[in-house]
Amino acid sequence: MELYSKPEALEGVRVLELATRIFGPATTDFLGELGAVVIKVELPGMGDLMRYVAPDGDYWQNLSPAFPSQNHNKYHVAMDVRKEEGRELFLRLAEKSDVILENVRPGTMDRWGLGYLQVRERNPRIIYAANTGFGQWGKFSVGIPSYDATAQAMSGLSSITGFPDRLPLKLGVWIGDYTGALLSAMAIMAALNYRERFGQGQFIDVSQAESLIRTMDWTWAFVSLTGEERQREGNRDPLFPPSGIYPCQNGLVAVGYTTREGKRALYEWLQLDEKVEPSMAQRRLEEKLAGLSWEEVEKEAASRGFSASVVMDAGHQYNSRRLRERRAIWSLDDPLYGEVVDYGPVPKMEKTPSRMKWFPRPVGFHNELVLKGVLGLTDGEIRALEEGGVIGKWLERPGAM
Repeated sequence: MELYSKPEALEGVRVLELATRIFGPATTDFLGELGAVVIKVELPGMGDLMRYVAPDGDYWQNLSPAFPSQNHNKYHVAMDVRKEEGRELFLRLAEKSDVILENVRPGTMDRWGLGYLQVRERNPRIIYAANTGFGQWGKFSVGIPSYDATAQAMSGLSSITGFPDRLPLKLGVWIGDYTGALLSAMAIMAALNYRERFGQGQFIDVSQAESLIRTMDWTWAFVSLTGEERQREGNRDPLFPPSGIYPCQNGLVAVGYTTREGKRALYEWLQLDEKVEPSMAQRRLEEKLAGLSWEEVEKEAASRGFSASVVMDAGHQYNSRRLRERRAIWSLDDPLYGEVVDYGPVPKMEKTPSRMKWFPRPVGFHNELVLKGVLGLTDGEIRALEEGGVIGKWLERPGAM
């Protein structure tokens, strides 16, 4: 395929990951989609705890459905970095890497002898990114485990999510993990650019909660100008009434606008003056949509100039020809798992397109490939490390293998 024949934006950049769950692994997943060589280091046996987060305990070919979306294109190495020999192996890999990404609790890497200052002695040009719930220092940095719902609450996102007369709602996905991962990946690429220009590596501290604070759009401006807290609005957008999500004949449809022209088009369709009360516009829209299918609403919106879309579920997306053509939904013939379908890279780059090359592998799957190819270890040295419990592979249980 032409896509796979083109170069990759981060080709030649080696990333060493020591992370678990989502926040850290998603960061390196984004870098791997852009072409970075990502070496995922896990503890022998169990490996990344996200391997066992399977909805209702369901596994597919011994793989957790929750694991792939943040672990594409990675080389899987299993070593016990808590042992002296394992720590030395990690440091030797760090010497040959451009980036280290970790998301363990603050202070843990230092106790293991793998903190930034310790690694920098072996590789002064290293870019070292530490992802945590609340940052490397400050009141909440130690003692409070990182969890996406906690980050949503602390960021203020929970307070404005949901309906006015009900409890706040937690978003349906781990938005703090993925938002933080995007910002962490952006910071890493900025640090790579800085190092290219000035020759210096650096330390990067990314907080999950602070990443969500950065997404709070006009909330703080509203509070500072009015002295009032922003309220929960349910499925309505208070800035562009009556924009929101509504029932229609055969499902749910989102209707809205963001421009003056879009508002005019919507209100003309509703046969309303643009200056009517938002509550009246909302009632009229509800009445209008009740008699139409979402296909009819989308057609009206496209012809008139406002915005509308069916509320898509996973089935809609999986079967969407448009998303398949754009590779937002990516089908891959994987040598280990056969045909697999997952989310594809979002940026569409002309010269250096992002891509998905292979699915996750079992714990320690690439031990020999990495330890021989990067560090030059012999078969005998690898066997000795295995016998000493320094490196290993998967357990015979779903998720690890």
